[in-house]
Amino acid sequence: MTIMSPEPDGASNVVRRRSVLGSIAALSALACITPIVAAPKAAGAQAGGPLSKFFVDGKPASPDTVERFAFAGYAHFTNIQVRHGRVKGIDTHLDRLRDASEKLFGRANSDEEVRSYMRATLRGSEPAVTLRVTACSPDGDYTTTHPKPIIVTRLGPPAPALSNGLAMTTYEYERFLPELKLVGDPAKTYYLRKAADEGYDDAVLVDHFGRLVCGTIWNLAFWKDDSVIWPEGDILLGTTMRMVRRQLRTLGVPQRVEPVHLIDVGRYDGAVVMNSWSPGVAIRAIGDTPISYSPEFVDVLHRAFAREEWAMV
Repeated sequence: MTIMSPEPDGASNVVRRRSVLGSIAALSALACITPIVAAPKAAGAQAGGPLSKFFVDGKPASPDTVERFAFAGYAHFTNIQVRHGRVKGIDTHLDRLRDASEKLFGRANSDEEVRSYMRATLRGSEPAVTLRVTACSPDGDYTTTHPKPIIVTRLGPPAPALSNGLAMTTYEYERFLPELKLVGDPAKTYYLRKAADEGYDDAVLVDHFGRLVCGTIWNLAFWKDDSVIWPEGDILLGTTMRMVRRQLRTLGVPQRVEPVHLIDVGRYDGAVVMNSWSPGVAIRAIGDTPISYSPEFVDVLHRAFAREEWAMV
């Protein structure tokens, strides 16, 4: 993924901001159940049988089946960047799905079962895609039953490249079950849109202690004295964050967790957001406080992420 250097303020920055927001909006569409793309027909596939846009438990889904889950809110998911059938950190995604299913449904699909559904969805796909894997109840919302979750999979476009130099604002908001990647949280889009209306690229969420904990769809990281600082608070441990953290340990890069407040951000030597799109996109300001751009910080995060091996699903 190409990460570009900061652009100057002015007209070019306005164009960049619109590009960033357009990219965010495009990938945020994966949070909806609306079909994005149909995978092309695999070589040797039966004539007249194009691959489905949706799969349920590894089988092409009919419109009636998809409609049953179109508004399922009691569900969780993970987004996976896939290149030529390979992914990074497959264990982090499987852990996320398994742990969240046990939390929400009291039981989980086996890792091998989920991987088989992923493979079925990816068969014949484009070389670069985003694979979304969602777990929800076959009985739907507003029920007290505990059936085994069903797995809905589908493909979307690959994540876009984003420019460094994001301008962020802050809003006080704490997610419900923040450790889970839940479907149906309108706050993420609401605060992104609100930030854009106010002239920013995105938002940083602040908890009731006044700590900066995460972005709308991002983890945060800061840089100080050649150490990576992870904000203290109740957050979703992102899959990219988990991969970066373990590889930073192998590189011998110091890292620690500490509370980060808005009044303190100017003292850091750098700040980034990260998620499945990128292990580090630099932030140039949070609110009215400028933050130094550190190419070294962005580079060390990308080097750490690059150490994660690509593996077949």
